[in-house]
Amino acid sequence: MAKITKKRKDALAKYDLTQVRSLVEAAKVVKDITYTKFDSSVDIDVRLGVDPRKADQMVRGVATLPHGTGKTVRVLALVTPDKEAEATAAGADFVGLDDYISKIEKGWTDIDVIITMPAVMAKVGRLGRVLGPRGLMPNPKSGTVTTDVAKAVQEVKAGKIDFKVDKTGISHCSVGKVSFDETKLAENALEIIQTLGRLKPSSSKGTYIKSITLSSTMSPGVPVDSQVTSAN
Repeated sequence: MAKITKKRKDALAKYDLTQVRSLVEAAKVVKDITYTKFDSSVDIDVRLGVDPRKADQMVRGVATLPHGTGKTVRVLALVTPDKEAEATAAGADFVGLDDYISKIEKGWTDIDVIITMPAVMAKVGRLGRVLGPRGLMPNPKSGTVTTDVAKAVQEVKAGKIDFKVDKTGISHCSVGKVSFDETKLAENALEIIQTLGRLKPSSSKGTYIKSITLSSTMSPGVPVDSQVTSAN
């Protein structure tokens, strides 16, 4: 069993682990117990009553966080020459096609999101073995394969995130930084919870949202009321 560090012990001593809280209260505790010297990410983990091994219970979706993620998102737009100016104007960090495909084939993945268009998916599809394991493969369901490249770039830059449940049925994603105030963190977290609620598979029986936890990088988790309907 891993030894608990003094900092983690101090953090755990600051709150009651068994108490479930509202989103604002949980965010406040997370800010209070975070002990990293950098501006940590704040994450939400939602355990769902689904079996991701069944295709009809795989929950995947997108949400636009009202206050963004606090992260600088590096966007690559793989587009035809006639769309390059549009993608650049929308804020894409890297724009092109064949040159970037070649770079990725050689192992370059210094990006966070790739946006492309249906017309070039035959070329982009070859990159699956490099991009797939890193979660970078463009997908129409997440809005990263689209004819409206400019809109997709702008949405990602503004805080649109793509998420899905892992093999244990947990959805894990970032809802901001510790430097955000607790209300903004709570409102971002609520957006994720409500989006997950709308994505409930009809084949999921019993309790759908089983547990919700907020945490930051290196901090213990803070339980949130699983019946939460508002940020407060």
